[in-house]
Amino acid sequence: MTTTSLPPEIPFALARYRDGDSVRLAIVVGDRLRPIGAAELGASDLNAFLAAPDWERLGLVAADDDGQWMPLADVTLTAPVEPRQLLQTGANYRQHVIELVAAGLTNNTDRSLEESRDLAAKMMDDRAANGEPYFFIGLPACVVGDDVPLELPAYSEVHDWELELAVVIGLPAFRVSREQALEHVAGYTIANDITTRDLVFRKDMKEIGTDWYRAKNAPGFKPTGPFLVPAAFVDGADAQVRLELNGQVMQDASTSDLLFDIPALVSAASQTMPLLPGDLLLTGSPAGNGQHWRRFLQDGDVMTGSITSLGTQVVRCVAERVGSAAETDAASGADAAATEEARA
Repeated sequence: MTTTSLPPEIPFALARYRDGDSVRLAIVVGDRLRPIGAAELGASDLNAFLAAPDWERLGLVAADDDGQWMPLADVTLTAPVEPRQLLQTGANYRQHVIELVAAGLTNNTDRSLEESRDLAAKMMDDRAANGEPYFFIGLPACVVGDDVPLELPAYSEVHDWELELAVVIGLPAFRVSREQALEHVAGYTIANDITTRDLVFRKDMKEIGTDWYRAKNAPGFKPTGPFLVPAAFVDGADAQVRLELNGQVMQDASTSDLLFDIPALVSAASQTMPLLPGDLLLTGSPAGNGQHWRRFLQDGDVMTGSITSLGTQVVRCVAERVGSAAETDAASGADAAATEEARA
């Protein structure tokens, strides 16, 4: 069951909740929700609605006290979206990147830290003015709700958090301009981009560079939600992104510090591949991840992520279960090796 509620300043939002073995779409107002379907949406399903969202239509549903409403506390919310594509943005918080670059400059030259910061700031301002966003892709299968515990794979002890504002695409976007970009944003939600740090860079061939597939795409590595809030209700240009680990603040920054803002990201991402209704575009994560604190996720940890106007996401971490897929695969490998040895 959920313990969250929609922020009071938000008139309504969408959510998905578990109903037995199925998942149903709902409209949320405050601390209650009402199931909705094709009749209320005016479309066959959520992604079809997002292709041309009629929020005024849903506003009328939100105002109708027809007896179908249920307390949020009585249901279990899951991920509010079903994306077909998942795009992610790297190195996109100005101050965060300045600190990272400055540390490298200080370590490799005789510059003072202040001189390195000034140089890094100039580099980032030049990148924002003349450069392009850095994108990579994730697997939509990793998108889950915070109703699913985050199972920490046993193959590493350095699983990390990265809380992010996630853009939900509405009207399909293909090679749109910056000026047109926000017309293609249906809404926003919260995402946590879980990353296994020791898998980010290849050890067998450093020239290959980063391995985002292995580092960021284990089952459940994209906790998302709990709400999909219409874009008109959210100031994506100045939203506070805050993550607490077991009650301790680890990340706390504003999206006003993005190197490339939301219109720039949507426009740039759409130049290569059409963005589809319901797709997620993650905007990057601010300073304060586990790598910074030298503290990584452990069994029993609780991450509480909140973003202005989007509510709160609570993710509970558990160690990989005995008899899990990793152990089964290892056992299968051992059995295969034993078979080969016997054949020899």
